[in-house]
Amino acid sequence: MARVLLLFGGRSAEHEVSCTSSVAVYQALREAGHQVIAVGIDRSGKWFLADASRNPMVAAGRPVSIRVPEGRLMSGGDEIVFDIAFPVLHGPYGEDGTIQGLFEMMNMPYVGCGVTASALAMDKDLAKQVFTQQRIPTARWVALREEDFVNETKVVDLIVRRLGLPAFVKPAELGSSVGVAKAETEAELKDAIRAAFDFGEKVVVEEFVNGREIEVAVLGGPRSSVAGEIVIEGDWYDYDSKYNDATSQFVAPARLTPPQSRVVRDLAEDAFVALGCKGLARVDFFFEEKGRGFVINEVNTMPGFTPISGFPTMWQASGLTYGELCDELVQLALRGE
Repeated sequence: MARVLLLFGGRSAEHEVSCTSSVAVYQALREAGHQVIAVGIDRSGKWFLADASRNPMVAAGRPVSIRVPEGRLMSGGDEIVFDIAFPVLHGPYGEDGTIQGLFEMMNMPYVGCGVTASALAMDKDLAKQVFTQQRIPTARWVALREEDFVNETKVVDLIVRRLGLPAFVKPAELGSSVGVAKAETEAELKDAIRAAFDFGEKVVVEEFVNGREIEVAVLGGPRSSVAGEIVIEGDWYDYDSKYNDATSQFVAPARLTPPQSRVVRDLAEDAFVALGCKGLARVDFFFEEKGRGFVINEVNTMPGFTPISGFPTMWQASGLTYGELCDELVQLALRGE
C-alpha cells in the first residue's frame, strides 16, 4: 500500500468544492489500506498539514513546504514521507498543468493527467483545435484576447455572423461554469465578453447547441464508463445549477440506445487519447438527437469527486465502487498510466 499525499483546496474559484471532495477521497483511500497525508493549499498558495477529521476539510494547520527537486515535504525540521500525490484540485493551479509540472520536476508519481494534457484540456480554445484536427465533432467557436476586442461592435458583429445568437461566452481557462454567460442579444454578448475578461486573458465564444447534456467518465487505458446525463429545470447548467440547485439531477446510465451509448463512449475515449490524457478525465457532450449527434463540449481532467459527483456516479453505475475507483487511480498512477 502507498503513502499518499492528498492535496486539496487550492487557489481557484472551485476551492470549496475541492475541500468537500477531499473528505471522501481521504476516507476511501484509508479504507483501501493506504496511509494518507492531507495537505491543504489556501487561496494564497500556502500549504498546511490539515486536520483530516474536519468535514469539509480546511486548508489550515501546521505550515508545510515542499523542496524541489528532491521532493521532500517538510514541516519545520521534520520530513513527511510520501510515495505518490493525489491532487484533488480543480481549475487553475490544480488541473492546468502547473501542479503537475511541480511533481514532474520532483520525479514524483501523481494521479491524473500530465502537464501537456492538463494544459490543453484547461484551455477550451486549444482543446477545440485538437478535437477539430482529430475529427471529433465540437461546437463552432471564436477565441478572443483583449487586444482583439478593441473595436467591440465590429467583433460582436463578426461573431454573430459566424455563430448566430444565442451564444455562450466563457473564460477560456476556467471550470465549473465560472464566468460563463448566455448572450441572447448583441448587447448581452458585448457585456458578457467584457465580464469574461475579468477572469483571464482569453475568452471563448461558442455557438448555442440545443441538445441534451451527456457525460462519460474515462480511466487510463482508456476505459470508458456508462454515459450519464444532466437533467435540469433551468435554462442551462450554470454554476448555481451545479452547486446550489437541488432540482438538478444526474442520471446514470443516460437514456440512450445501445448504439448511441457506444458512439459517445468511443468519442470520449478518442478525446482522451487526442489530448494525451492519463489517469482520469470526464468528457462532456451535447447530444443533438435530430442534428449532428454528439458534439463534444469539454474535457475535465479533475472533475468533482464526492461520491455523488458525476464521475464516480458513472463508474458506480458501471460496477466500480467509490473506494475501488480511488484505489484504482492510485494504482494507475504508480504504473504511469
